[in-house]
Amino acid sequence: MSEMKDLLERLEFAGIPLNNEISHAMEAVDQKDFTDFDLETFWNDGPVPFLQTDLGATRTISAPHMIVTLLHHLEVKLGQKIILVGSKAGYLAALLDKIVGRDGSVTIVEPHSEVREFTESRLEYYSPSGMIRIVEPRFIEDEGLCSKSVDRVLITGSVRSIPDWIGSLVHEGGFVLGPFGGPVHQRLVKKEKQSGEWLETDLGGVVFGPMDVAESEKGPLDPESLANHIEDVHGLINRLVEVDEETGRRVAELINSLRDLPPDLPTLNEDSTEDDILEHPVVDLLLSEMEWLGPLWPFLTDYLSLDLESPGSTEEGASYLFGGHEDLVP
Repeated sequence: MSEMKDLLERLEFAGIPLNNEISHAMEAVDQKDFTDFDLETFWNDGPVPFLQTDLGATRTISAPHMIVTLLHHLEVKLGQKIILVGSKAGYLAALLDKIVGRDGSVTIVEPHSEVREFTESRLEYYSPSGMIRIVEPRFIEDEGLCSKSVDRVLITGSVRSIPDWIGSLVHEGGFVLGPFGGPVHQRLVKKEKQSGEWLETDLGGVVFGPMDVAESEKGPLDPESLANHIEDVHGLINRLVEVDEETGRRVAELINSLRDLPPDLPTLNEDSTEDDILEHPVVDLLLSEMEWLGPLWPFLTDYLSLDLESPGSTEEGASYLFGGHEDLVP
């Protein structure tokens, strides 16, 4: 039995929805064409890297159970026009191409130049059934590039709302599927266009890396990024336990203070002295709030590390610790 057939059987046994079209696509596309990294984690139902950008952000192909879940909820049919926001190295586009067939099309919208160039190079070795193209967001509405009758949009990184340019492209009855929320926790939501409105179906909690790769390339002391993470984690904690009003007010003030800091702060590295660290504006701000923040800080840091489920793994109870920048279904 091939590794893919074995993996698909494990996913089906674990209750992951899997139809013939998705199974055939998964078996027809060779993962090795889209990454040079070892595929052992993929066969154990984990995400596999495909690129590390010059600024240090690692981009991954999602775990197989998440890929199958996304394809299931996307409800793709022959001949449909699909927009894929975020390339995933071209692997997802190849799977979608196998499902939509010769009369369908897959348009990849990838904002990051390094990821786009990598994806283009990998797709050169793939023979599409229909049409696959990759563009920058600013070119998506160019005449002749993408018609005004898109059936499905799949967003592969976390966003807070549907990008404006997507709304005008999805026709009546079409829908957008993606992880909506902050950097630490999102909900997988299907947003269907009905009478000009978006009707939402919540499909559960997930954690994806940011759609904007630049967010992953920021250092841990980037004030805007840190503010976003604290805001997201605080919101998640609030759903689980009651946080007193005074603490909530202080957290909100800290978030605002972080966002008020200038973006061009000094960077720290292995050569930084203790004084450099203590005098850094972000560290200085956090230390000044530590009297009340100290008891809350362990909760904040705990929620920045999340276990990634792998229902199709060969290892019983297997999970991988990736922090808040991989995909999971809790």
